[in-house]
Amino acid sequence: MLSKKKLHSRITPEPTVLSIPGSPPFLPTPLLCAHAHNSQTPHHWHCEVHMAQVLLGKVVLVTGASSGIGAAVAEHLAMAGAKVALVARRLDRLKELQASIEAQGGVAISVKMDVCVAEEVAVKIKQVTSLLGPINILINNAGVMHYTQMKHAKLDQWHRMVDVNVNGQLNCLAAVLPGMVERRDGHIVSITSDAGRKAFAGLAVYSGTKYFLEGMHRALRQEVCGSGVKVTCIQPGDVKTEILISSSDQEALSLYGPNKDQMLDPADVAQAVMYAVTQPAQCAVNEILLEPKQSPI
Repeated sequence: MLSKKKLHSRITPEPTVLSIPGSPPFLPTPLLCAHAHNSQTPHHWHCEVHMAQVLLGKVVLVTGASSGIGAAVAEHLAMAGAKVALVARRLDRLKELQASIEAQGGVAISVKMDVCVAEEVAVKIKQVTSLLGPINILINNAGVMHYTQMKHAKLDQWHRMVDVNVNGQLNCLAAVLPGMVERRDGHIVSITSDAGRKAFAGLAVYSGTKYFLEGMHRALRQEVCGSGVKVTCIQPGDVKTEILISSSDQEALSLYGPNKDQMLDPADVAQAVMYAVTQPAQCAVNEILLEPKQSPI
């Protein structure tokens, strides 16, 4: 059962404790709207104020928020005024991120969820909406990547990539899209990959999952045209995240692995997401390809 006291304004003089079973409660804290520092130029300050105005009070669900891109995106959104549901399987990591966000004046909750289990996704997202309100923005980020050569037939890793990268995104999409269409408002942001635009040796199955996402979202974008729902694909190249240490095919990794000196930071991807979700209502950012400067495709 959910417990919920009346949620007042975004900045409230009274403590408001909200909780989801199996997840820690959160206490809304005053928002640091612009987060402008003395070292920033007036232009940068204006941009952050604009983001805070656009995102203030928006409900955002971020999957794969326990590390890497998901954590960076969640923190950027929370600092711009969004109420962020942090979703992943590692609850301890989520709690740490939630505490960091709250210490900076943001609002976040931690939700332990496996995106691969459709029934669990439906239940947990329904609980989030009961607690925070309808989801305005979905950041479909959870994913896994294994370098493998096809001749080594790493079936378990192939299946895992398909399950998380494809089925996981579909499960979350199914749980939020109908409500967005009904309300005629929403934004689906999928973290795909440059591997959805160009196939890479050593990443055949991973590339296949990302090509699926790119094709599916292009069709979805046409289906929801006129419904008030935006669809954005963020296509990063190599990023410094934990995803790169999960490969057991050492031959594939040595032959085709990334140059660790030429990689993006998770914050770079977060900035791209922020750009996409803060555009005017009439402007849709369909896709953003971002690459390390020295590693174009």
